[in-house]
Amino acid sequence: MALTTAATAAAVSLHPLLTRPACVLRFGRRLPPHLLRATSSISSAPDFNITFAEPAPAKKASSPAPSAQPLVPWIVRGEDGKPRLSTSPPPEVLQAIALAEAEAKKAAKKESLKGQKGAVAAAAASSAGVKAKERKAAPAAPPKFSKAARRFYNENIKESEPQRLAKVLAAAGVASRRTSEELIFQGKVTVNGAVCTSPQTKVDISKDSIYVNGNRISKKLPPKLYFAVNKPKGYICSCGEESKSVVSLFSDYLKGWNKIQPGLPKPRLFTVGRLDVATSGLIIVTNDGEFAQKLAHPSSNVTKEYVVTIDGAVHKKHLIAISEGTKIDGVMCVPDLVEPLAESDTRKTRLKIVVHEGRNHEVRELVQNAGLKVYALKRVRIGRFRLPADLGIGKFVELKQADIKALEGNN
Repeated sequence: MALTTAATAAAVSLHPLLTRPACVLRFGRRLPPHLLRATSSISSAPDFNITFAEPAPAKKASSPAPSAQPLVPWIVRGEDGKPRLSTSPPPEVLQAIALAEAEAKKAAKKESLKGQKGAVAAAAASSAGVKAKERKAAPAAPPKFSKAARRFYNENIKESEPQRLAKVLAAAGVASRRTSEELIFQGKVTVNGAVCTSPQTKVDISKDSIYVNGNRISKKLPPKLYFAVNKPKGYICSCGEESKSVVSLFSDYLKGWNKIQPGLPKPRLFTVGRLDVATSGLIIVTNDGEFAQKLAHPSSNVTKEYVVTIDGAVHKKHLIAISEGTKIDGVMCVPDLVEPLAESDTRKTRLKIVVHEGRNHEVRELVQNAGLKVYALKRVRIGRFRLPADLGIGKFVELKQADIKALEGNN
């Protein structure tokens, strides 16, 4: 036993490292297993009090300090044409970025301006509504002049733009448009002392001096006139001086013209379209050439209503034949409406026929093509204007503005 203790003391003296903690070396590494076994056997002796210290904690890896903005390399092509790395974007990229920012600023500015304009418009609308309410609340003052007086002033006194010479002569009542052109071609018209042979020459009747056959044209034009006439049977639609023309029905009216319109030349009246000598009823008389051409031309498609009196009975086959139409001057004409009316005389039958073509003798051709004989024919409506029931045969009435508009419309 004494020998064993002496041997252990000698071993301890030979190994100074064993005086440190058994599990830790100088550099913090653990002892190998065979030394640990030796140490544990030695520590079992009562003479030694060897303890093992806790291992030192390992140092945590320090987190890298936040660096500046990461560097983004750009691959650009140098002057030699070879790609190279660059720390700054190419000039093209910088320019594109600047343009995009500018466009964004412009768009934002437009949106703000649009919002401001909308607010201004809303404010203006509200103020206008308030003003309109105030105007409605305030009593309207009566006009200084009547509507007819204002229209007369605008058409006859107010300065107008220059017009073609032939049109001015026709409006002044010299002759029809075609006859006025013939007078100009014949050298019978002078403008400001010089002979004018061109109907398209622009003149101002209020400023230019115009002579026809040595007679000076008035500086003022007659007003536009529109009349509805109940044409009698036996009268013709002519602008001549025939005793039985529709225009001759206005002879008394034109004789007293100077009393009605002092200082204005007499109007040249003519019929709008034609009714044959055996047809009676509604016809329009005016001195407005443009209105007459528009109303009478077939392309206007203004409907005309006729009442046809048939000598004899009318059967269903006759109505079908009339409705199918017929050719007139090579054009197929089909009526818009064919309808029998109530019979007051058993020996006569009346039909209502509505057409829009306006061809010569159109209604008579339609009836005769069906094998019927026309006893009497009367026109009672043009457009939406109907012949007044109280207008006697051979009488006329001046039309109002509403009547003129009704002539151009259809039912």
